[in-house]
Amino acid sequence: QVQLVESGGGLVQPGGSLRLSCAASGFTFNTHYMNWIRQRPGKALEWVAAITEDGHDTYYVDAVKGRFTISRDNTENTLYLQMNDVKSEDTSKYYCKESSRLFTTGWDKRLGDWGPGTQVTVSS
Repeated sequence: QVQLVESGGGLVQPGGSLRLSCAASGFTFNTHYMNWIRQRPGKALEWVAAITEDGHDTYYVDAVKGRFTISRDNTENTLYLQMNDVKSEDTSKYYCKESSRLFTTGWDKRLGDWGPGTQVTVSS
């Protein structure tokens, strides 16, 4: 069974930084894309970033390009999201999720196993 456990969220001031982590188990980590997806209260899931199986290629939604960096450690089955210069609109619960290829839309928490997420709140 897929298990994903996100951590590292918290309260951060605008312009600050935060590093999220995702511990993955129950599947072959290094044969899957990994993604960060976020959800604001009452809003739909928003895909944020993805990284290929080997970590060589990364993809981002326009709103976070140049500020967020996705990375992975295949020896530790761990995914990361370095968030710099955060803005109030980054306030969300952040989830990690595996995928077989790049999907920038169509994410649905009713499909597959999801972790509890980690809350990021950007506020002064």
